Amino acid sequence: MIERAITSISDYLDALRDNHDPESGATWYRGHARSDWTLLPGFMRITTGISETTLLNRFRQSAAMLADKSPRNSFDWMFLMQHYGVPTRLLDWSESPLVALYFAVDEFNKHPDADATVWCLKPTLLNRNANIVDKVEGSYIPSFEDDELKSYATESVRQNARIELLPVATIATRNNPRIQAQMGMFTIHHNKQIAIEDVGDQSHVAKYLIPDKSRAALLKELRL
Repeated sequence: MIERAITSISDYLDALRDNHDPESGATWYRGHARSDWTLLPGFMRITTGISETTLLNRFRQSAAMLADKSPRNSFDWMFLMQHYGVPTRLLDWSESPLVALYFAVDEFNKHPDADATVWCLKPTLLNRNANIVDKVEGSYIPSFEDDELKSYATESVRQNARIELLPVATIATRNNPRIQAQMGMFTIHHNKQIAIEDVGDQSHVAKYLIPDKSRAALLKELRL
């Protein structure tokens, strides 16, 4: 895994340029206000023992009015839950490195004396660990409608609780203004409790550390 410190937009561009590899496909980005936060979704961090099905059922009981149209399946409900801050197996990513950098430094005052991080993900390389490979299209990334994702639906995960699959990168329809503005993409976990940066040989991730003292200056540069 590549690790590198950045203190300015110029440093950031240099890091992105050095990490650019057209042969490995697209790159996605995610900003963390603290460098010690791992790439593990909210549901995987719950310690109360509540099941995903219970969370889904409780949310669905009261939240139908929040959607412009009725969600079609458990994935649609999961997107809605993620939007309203309910823990899910999803992690949000962006195709924009500047969006991710903004999320990393925007609330630095809430995390005093902490370094921030931008994570870079090669989704195609991550998916190879889960044996999602297209022989014709090397940079193929499945969507939530594709067969490769059926095993990750809530009902399938519940019915096959003993099966543990690796997290995968996937494309979702950008059906709300927030996801559209942030150029949103997703990774989704299955039952396996593993952070994305710990999957395989870690060649699919890079970690750009933003030192505490550089966060405010970077935010000013972003505003410019």
